[in-house]
Amino acid sequence: MTHAPAGLRLEIWGARGTLPVAPDDPSRFGAKTCCVSAEAGDRVLIFDAGTGIVPLGNRLHAEKRREIDLFLGHAHYDHVMGLPYFAPFYDPSCRVRIHAGHMQDGKTCRELLVDFLRPPFHPVGLEKFKAEIDYVTFHPGDRLAPAPGVAIETAPLRHPNGAVAYRVETGHRSIVYATDHEHLPGTRDETLERFLAGADLLVYDTTYTDAEMPLFKGYGHSSVEEGIRLCRRSGIERLVLFHHSHKRSDADLARIEAQAQADFPGAVAGRPGLCFDLAPVADRLPA
Repeated sequence: MTHAPAGLRLEIWGARGTLPVAPDDPSRFGAKTCCVSAEAGDRVLIFDAGTGIVPLGNRLHAEKRREIDLFLGHAHYDHVMGLPYFAPFYDPSCRVRIHAGHMQDGKTCRELLVDFLRPPFHPVGLEKFKAEIDYVTFHPGDRLAPAPGVAIETAPLRHPNGAVAYRVETGHRSIVYATDHEHLPGTRDETLERFLAGADLLVYDTTYTDAEMPLFKGYGHSSVEEGIRLCRRSGIERLVLFHHSHKRSDADLARIEAQAQADFPGAVAGRPGLCFDLAPVADRLPA
């Protein structure tokens, strides 16, 4: 059976890191933590389950979306704290596949989540989910195929307890979600550059600036300037600044965004509601 190439629609639901708070209330850049959705045809792909997954889940439930894939970058709280409040988990007509590949202690995806959702830290566990749930454990470097015509490449990132980058490819379009990664100042990450090469869009960890990096060595995060360098070296035209510090005010983020855009016009600070529509290349070719 031949499947027509699908385009990609990327939407940001939460772009903060560490804590779901912001100095400004309300904030132009939002306070919700990491969650990004990518739609390829009728398939919904979700990256991370921070507090941004809550409004996303409410929308998917209202739209009666039944087939969903969730990919965890890793399981630090800011990336999973919204998970038990994801509405489709409680709909018996839904099928959700949860993928995790960052584990360093030999746990499976299901074991990881059982350990997270248990008393006394959370009142209910996985037994309360009503949807059909598949727990998928993989290793960074594996290639995943969540739907016909959609492929996802994976790669390890440098972060305490491990993390995974995802590259979604369909219709000759590709986006990369790579957050919670610490680059080594003064060096090139050629392995990551190869993973990114030729992508249309990069969502990247820009928690700090280059000037701040020495103050936070070992924290597992990168800089705005490194995101720009990676895009230039990998031939990427669009950069989404992501995992904003919960200490950044709107004025701080607006200043950082303006400086990034002066250096690299394709840069934009992530915020809830930010969308990108990438048509399949075949749709843009003459008949």
